[in-house]
Amino acid sequence: ETNARRAVDRGYVQVLLTIYVDWHRHDSRHRYMLIRKGVLQCIKSVTNIKLGRKAFIDANGMKILYNTSQECLAVRTLDPLVNTSSLIMRKCFPKNRLPLPTIKSAFHFQLPVIPASGPVAQLYNLPPDVDDVVDESDDNDDAETESEIETENDDDKDQHFKNDDIETDINKLKPRQDLGRPIEELKMYEQFFPELSENFQECDLVSKEPKPFVPDANLGGPIVVPTAGEEHSAEANQSAKGVALKESNPLLTEEYNRRPAFLELPKKDSIKDSSLHQQNDQRKLLPSCQCLSQEIVKGLDRISLQNSAKNDQYYGTGCVIKKESKASLPTLGCTKPCEHVSPCGGSLFEGSSVQLGKLCCTGVDSEEEDSRSSSSGEQVVLEVSDISPVHDCDLYIEMVKTTKSVPEYSEVAYPDYFGHIPPPFKEPILERPYGVQRTKISQDIERLIHQNDIIDRVVYDLDDLNCSIPEEADVLKFNSKFESGNLRKVIQIRKNEYDLILNSDINSNHYHQWFYFEVSGMKTGIGYRFNIINCEKSNSQFNYGMQPLMYSLQEALNSRPCWTRVGTDICYYKNHFSRSSIAAGGQKGKSYYTITFTVIFQHKDDVCYFAYHYPYTYSTLKMHLQKLESMHNPQQIYFRQDILCETLAGNSCPLVTITAMPESNYYEHICQFRNRPYVFLSARVHPGETNASWVMKGTLEYLMSNNPSAQCLRESYIFKIIPMLNPDGVISGNHRCSLSGEDLNRQWQNPNPDLHPTIYHAKGLLQYLAAIKRLPLVYCDYHGHSRKKNVFMYGCSIKETMWHTNVNAASCDLMEDPGYRALPKILSQTAPAFCMGSCSFVVEKSKESTARVVVWREIGVQRSYTMESTLCGCDQGKYKGLQIGTKELEEMGAKFCVGLLRLKRMASPLEYHLPSNLLDIENELIESSCKVT
Repeated sequence: ETNARRAVDRGYVQVLLTIYVDWHRHDSRHRYMLIRKGVLQCIKSVTNIKLGRKAFIDANGMKILYNTSQECLAVRTLDPLVNTSSLIMRKCFPKNRLPLPTIKSAFHFQLPVIPASGPVAQLYNLPPDVDDVVDESDDNDDAETESEIETENDDDKDQHFKNDDIETDINKLKPRQDLGRPIEELKMYEQFFPELSENFQECDLVSKEPKPFVPDANLGGPIVVPTAGEEHSAEANQSAKGVALKESNPLLTEEYNRRPAFLELPKKDSIKDSSLHQQNDQRKLLPSCQCLSQEIVKGLDRISLQNSAKNDQYYGTGCVIKKESKASLPTLGCTKPCEHVSPCGGSLFEGSSVQLGKLCCTGVDSEEEDSRSSSSGEQVVLEVSDISPVHDCDLYIEMVKTTKSVPEYSEVAYPDYFGHIPPPFKEPILERPYGVQRTKISQDIERLIHQNDIIDRVVYDLDDLNCSIPEEADVLKFNSKFESGNLRKVIQIRKNEYDLILNSDINSNHYHQWFYFEVSGMKTGIGYRFNIINCEKSNSQFNYGMQPLMYSLQEALNSRPCWTRVGTDICYYKNHFSRSSIAAGGQKGKSYYTITFTVIFQHKDDVCYFAYHYPYTYSTLKMHLQKLESMHNPQQIYFRQDILCETLAGNSCPLVTITAMPESNYYEHICQFRNRPYVFLSARVHPGETNASWVMKGTLEYLMSNNPSAQCLRESYIFKIIPMLNPDGVISGNHRCSLSGEDLNRQWQNPNPDLHPTIYHAKGLLQYLAAIKRLPLVYCDYHGHSRKKNVFMYGCSIKETMWHTNVNAASCDLMEDPGYRALPKILSQTAPAFCMGSCSFVVEKSKESTARVVVWREIGVQRSYTMESTLCGCDQGKYKGLQIGTKELEEMGAKFCVGLLRLKRMASPLEYHLPSNLLDIENELIESSCKVT
């Protein structure tokens, strides 16, 4: 440091730069690279102090090193010079202020109770005039506060445990059942366990043999559980190739021949008339007036949001497309006002309109419909057998109407409306191009050197209500004002490059990772670069082959409604935007990180959506549960949906009970029914981990399926499931927190009923089961993991925790049932995406208030797990080298159920000694019945 100061005082920085340029010009054969590198090392040492960095900038060092490094790029042997130059320039790049008025969320929700301490309390106690975006001096330390070289696994704390985070207190490790609440208070949860007192005397239960399931007119076929990567039957194969379009035969019903629908999207209720004008008393859909190509306009003008009374069937098996001649295109309008009927006050769309994205307000006047009934239009059947039978477009709209959001969304995103069919092709993990990060950083440095080339135009801003939508044809339009959307601000940097800023979690000033937004107005054949510039994690799977997801409306209208992995030149790196100490937990000098990717769109003036991972909204869950309830056989399956509690925003938190109906209402069968062990499952405590909801979807659909093994599973267990622990966070587009601004998975030790109602009552259910001596056999909380591949589990073990510390003597005499390893071991043998090697059973201090540890320690459930699913893909097994999709995630949910069935076999004394080959045969039967048909 002394030498560096001396070098600055004597003007050596300018001299060193001159020497380096001289060597660079004259060493044309690169024989003296070591000398050139030595000069750069001297410059690097001087710039370790603040004065040195200032002197470097004043000597025009940024431009000098930028130009010389660009000239070195062509010669691979000069990479050490380029890398060192890049490091120096990044270090000296002036820290920029994030272009926001405040880092707090653009949306505000007043909490009923303000916590006494913690980050939320600090947020509320900040004086209004404090600038929370940057510190007074973000460059006040001579020593670098962050490492100069970012290693690939610098923060993978799950892989390499730090001894100081591992719990070493044996008394804290030993599970101690602690109800925490008096039994009189816990009796309030008795209402959620009617199965323990139900006598079924009024039910028609006569025999052990399940009754044949006769589908109701409004129900449809059996629920199908998808199994990823399996060979389909010949018929399924055809639809798996994309959604094959076939010419329909002339025997199609007269109703289908008559209707001019572009897409027939079934709904639960049968409605004969397809005109939207005739149903405006129930629903009002207004178009968003933004320009699209004529082709999309015409396509959207043919969407029918009604279903035929005579042909009420699954979306997956009855979608019909009619190709109309141009002359028969209707003139559409949707201006009739409607009444909003909603079961709960203050709902999302009460007194307002529902906009289905852009231009999806369509209908057909009855006169035009009659005139076209005689016109000869070419008809084609859209076979979509891969799509989930539980997706219902119209029902989704109805569910959205009762969803309450702080941002008061009034639009519905097309991907959530149309649904998602997994693409028929494999999506491999990307190979990272050599030097892509270096290239992106040099392009960022160009911004400083050639500032006149930067457009710097705001084209979308949640903080500025007067921000106008760009009218130019070559400027992209952005939007995220829909459920689970997250995009706060967009700045056009160059003609086809945009900086995007994400919104903080509500009542928080950080947690930026989840994104979900809409883009329109694009041209084809042009590479558009998107930079999300305020990410916080120091590493991401975007550096190791993961791609963001895109949904194209044009593709959906062409019978390919699916999210696909897209993007090239993807990388994740530290940028020059400074994080304030307020946003960095008191640490100064921290920077934000950038996710950058480039996309070439296939369709001009398309409407496309980008997301961090496959979106799964709260309204989707409500639709899913309602469809499951309407489609199940009540004589065979005991299905009950309760409202556990209301969230801070007034949304209901669903609690689902699934088991098999008793064989009869005889006393012995009722006793067997009541004495089945419980399995308790939960998911989506972190809103940005949408993969957890897709895994849960697979679990729910398997449990409700007609599969004989699923029936056996229902006869073995009673499932209590909370499929979404954080509805408010999901609706608001949060990444980590609820409306309280806190991570709900750190509140299990002492949840506040006013601030964390879903956690408080979920824990109450488990405490009640403990109080009545009905502890769950298994508790599992579904999560997503942003830094690791595969699917794996975290469990709790005293011995394994002690093995990772130096306190081995105390653990030698410990006796511990190794049963906690059984379920993960089973899953590693049956689920192709599951990896036993990534599992851990260590209890860390930082995780002591998570669901997994609290349910193990306080409730006393030995098999208490967190199941983590990758956001990226797999590096082992059947899916090695592939990015994970919804098919694989749903399969994982189904395979989890298969694992529970095997666990029952292992735990049963009568069946414990079954030959292993019988278990293999059973698994093959389950896999074959899981195939998409």
